Amino acid sequence: MIITKEILMNALKELGVEEEQHIMVHTSLSSFGSLISGGTQTVIESLLDSVGKKGTIMMPTQSWKNLDPETGVHGEVTKDEAKIIRETWPAYNKKITPTNTMGSVAEMFRSYPGTNRSNHPSRSVAANGFYSQYFTSNHDLSDIFGLTSPLQKLYEKNGYVLLIGVGYDKNTSIHLADELAKYPSKHTERHYSAVEENGVRVWQRYETLFVDGEDFEKIGEAFEKQFLVKNVTLGEAVIRLMPQRELVDFSVKWIEENRE
Repeated sequence: MIITKEILMNALKELGVEEEQHIMVHTSLSSFGSLISGGTQTVIESLLDSVGKKGTIMMPTQSWKNLDPETGVHGEVTKDEAKIIRETWPAYNKKITPTNTMGSVAEMFRSYPGTNRSNHPSRSVAANGFYSQYFTSNHDLSDIFGLTSPLQKLYEKNGYVLLIGVGYDKNTSIHLADELAKYPSKHTERHYSAVEENGVRVWQRYETLFVDGEDFEKIGEAFEKQFLVKNVTLGEAVIRLMPQRELVDFSVKWIEENRE
């Protein structure tokens, strides 16, 4: 089948997407297994038109290769190669720094007219719509997914999560639960990223919560056993919509009960 903007918007409406909602979207264009007429542009326009002028669409626009090469983000590198990367990797620029493995929709969305992007050099979030500036402002280096992050701001606005052809392993909002939950193995880690300070590129150190998302699929499975998660299938893609606060609150309890 050929998926048009009208078909996609009808599917979103059936799912429960409405005007004035604020939604964190995770998407895989290839998951549809069908031609989308207009591709990534059609997906973005469908989302924005569905929530209207008083709604907001958010997407993760992470550039996680802007981390120390010792973390493995650049694969196997020698000490000399790692040194070169540290000294030459471009400083994060929210207007031009590309995303890393976030998908073609997020990559177009970050520079789409009207989109704002947060200042975090490795874990940025982009937003377009009514609360776009609010959601993306003051994204602290050491608070990637926590109480001052775009995820917490979405939580406070009773926002939603939309998974388009992806699983819970891509559901960034569960990282907010990581921050809120208390569990024995919880700990921080040190990161470095290239940023610009007063017009000068610097290799910035910061401390942040260690997260990996290895149990996110288990959390999603348990969540759907307890809560009704609306879903529709379009082409080969399963699309799910859920209240973010409901998901986060459940995830906090699950993490505290199941993580060592």
